[in-house]
Amino acid sequence: MLLLDTPPPDRHSPSEDVLGILVGATLVALSVQFLRAAELVTGQIAGLTLVVSYPTSWSFGAVFFVLNLPFYLLAIRQMGWRFTLKSFAAVALMSLLADTLPLVIDLGPVHPALGATLFGILAGIGLLSLFRHGATLGGVGIVALWLQDTRGIKAGNTQLSFDLLVFALALTLFDWPMVAWSLMGAVILNVIITLNHRRDRYIARS
Repeated sequence: MLLLDTPPPDRHSPSEDVLGILVGATLVALSVQFLRAAELVTGQIAGLTLVVSYPTSWSFGAVFFVLNLPFYLLAIRQMGWRFTLKSFAAVALMSLLADTLPLVIDLGPVHPALGATLFGILAGIGLLSLFRHGATLGGVGIVALWLQDTRGIKAGNTQLSFDLLVFALALTLFDWPMVAWSLMGAVILNVIITLNHRRDRYIARS
């Protein structure tokens, strides 16, 4: 953790970026396992992916990867190729891990309170790692980081606003207790991002 009076370095080395993206994508993929075990959803593109994959049994990784594709155009235009390629790699890695982790990890039934809490913590820390290394998991994260870097709107606030729309859709498909627990996990995630990812410390553009 950087001290408040210590300016962050301008750029990480390639090896540091690889490690940061690997750690971030792995933590988020692990957080998805807790969501599945607790039968919860979340916001952003991951939430839409779960809403689609639960009733259809389609692969989470495949749906998540496809839904993110349209957002790369904004990333290329507004954030640059470096950010876009890092984000593409993070999305591809997380999609792969999300589908392969169940083959080696069997969490079993998880209480919704525990599932929501662990999801929020793991996903929040994972996304912070990606943000710190100039990447995100595509989708709303791209829009959120662009607004933070150019308009000063905190990334966590943008993501939480979109999450509310996703949960409104979820209420039409799932029982309200499930949606309420899911919302708690999303709030934990976005509070972690809002408190720890600040424009005066880290800027996504690289």
